[in-house]
Amino acid sequence: MASETYIDPSRANFDAFKELPRDRPIHMLNLLHYRDVAEYPTGHEHAGKGWDGRRAYQEYGATSGPIFKRVGGTIVWRGVFETVVTGPEAMHWHDGFVAQYPTASAFLEMVTDPEYQKAVINRTAALTDSRLVRFSPGEAGEGFG
Repeated sequence: MASETYIDPSRANFDAFKELPRDRPIHMLNLLHYRDVAEYPTGHEHAGKGWDGRRAYQEYGATSGPIFKRVGGTIVWRGVFETVVTGPEAMHWHDGFVAQYPTASAFLEMVTDPEYQKAVINRTAALTDSRLVRFSPGEAGEGFG
């Protein structure tokens, strides 16, 4: 793992996201590294259950999933980490996926939804590190260029 970890976007990164066009489809690359034991705030309904990070992230998926679906989100690719070919040898992720949103506005609608705000505590409890990277979808094909 890198010495710096990231769970939530910085204000500068989120502002940069919001400055990009909001009216076109986006792909969001998600890279996830789970905690050995989920870390919920004291008094939270899931605190003390002894869940690992993967289980807490599954709860995040179950609680945020209806909102993700309502805004038109879909998963276009999902994978389980195996090894780094090019990059830091210490880099390690447990899971990765690409979420597609019909527009950037749909993503913003999701993350500002009050029910999503309640669900995201599971994501925070689950992860020790993550990356969330916005891409503009391109054409699939046979070549790299």
